[in-house]
Amino acid sequence: MAIKVLIVDDSALMRSIMTEIISSHPDLEVVGVAPDPLVARDLIKQLDPDVLTLDVEMPRMDGLDFLEKLMRLRPMPVIMVSSLTENGSDITLRALELGAIDYITKPKLAIKSGMLEYADLLVDKIKIAYSAKANIDFHAKRLKNKLPMEVLSSVGSHYLSSEKLIMVGASTGGTEAIKEFLMQMPSDCPGILITQHMPKGFTSQFAQRLDRICNIRVLEATGGERILPGHAYIAPGDQHMRLAKNGANYIIQLDNEPPVKGHRPSVDVLFHSAAKYAGKNAVGVILTGMGKDGALGLLEMRNMGAYNFAQDQDSCIVFGMPREAIAIGAAHEVAPLSNLAGLVLDHFKKNEKPALRL
Repeated sequence: MAIKVLIVDDSALMRSIMTEIISSHPDLEVVGVAPDPLVARDLIKQLDPDVLTLDVEMPRMDGLDFLEKLMRLRPMPVIMVSSLTENGSDITLRALELGAIDYITKPKLAIKSGMLEYADLLVDKIKIAYSAKANIDFHAKRLKNKLPMEVLSSVGSHYLSSEKLIMVGASTGGTEAIKEFLMQMPSDCPGILITQHMPKGFTSQFAQRLDRICNIRVLEATGGERILPGHAYIAPGDQHMRLAKNGANYIIQLDNEPPVKGHRPSVDVLFHSAAKYAGKNAVGVILTGMGKDGALGLLEMRNMGAYNFAQDQDSCIVFGMPREAIAIGAAHEVAPLSNLAGLVLDHFKKNEKPALRL
């Protein structure tokens, strides 16, 4: 059965182009188009689509306002398709916070040829969004009922060590998962390195947004910096991030080597470097995301003595990356997202000997 897609966009040209792109795939079907959210509301009731593509700037009701109401009243997979959801914009991050699965940016010029260049990407994102359909109700309820995130108790000064590190990898659904994970971290947590599949220009604003709401410092990595406790470093979009050492200190290296499994930054690249340089001093965490990126790197971390966690299926937007890691035995423990930060810190507390005091 074909995936039923409803297109919501105030541009007749965009509706026509997207219908052409989506309808060219036998496993996708455009069941309707709407010029604004009010028409979309009625079509959703009539057509029961599987996936919605949604513009932001529209007449009669803003796309974000509609998204918020939709996820509260009739949760479903949504992909934002708009010139306003540009890489790094607050609008994009707000849409993801409200429950959108993913986004794609309209070209500013040569709209038809530009959208046709995005055709494969759009189709892939629709299929990924559909695969998340079973979990949408669960996540909508979590968004609606979520309590304020509490910072976990201090690791304790005698556990604080620049030798200990946390490595995190994520893709689709990862921006909100990373936010929840980091918001629980106390100011003396081990240094955290994060690879989230994001395009160039997005990660700087993502880091700034997290830095404003977390108890720890959150930064976009610049390369060459020493990794410090109480800090999280996010791989820049379109650059691989690797762990390295300079004398006794852990540092970050960035490069523009070719994509791995279609991704740059790649989770595998980060995890393999952690296995090489940190070994048993590292903990690996693989979060929601589509595909296999990170699974082999996490297994290598385990083989070199690291202790690893995977997000469980129920709390994932997309269970692909954690599932692949679990299947090959890369994870020691599988747990809900809400428990992962506490489990990571508990692991360090249980396995770290207090520093010798003279």
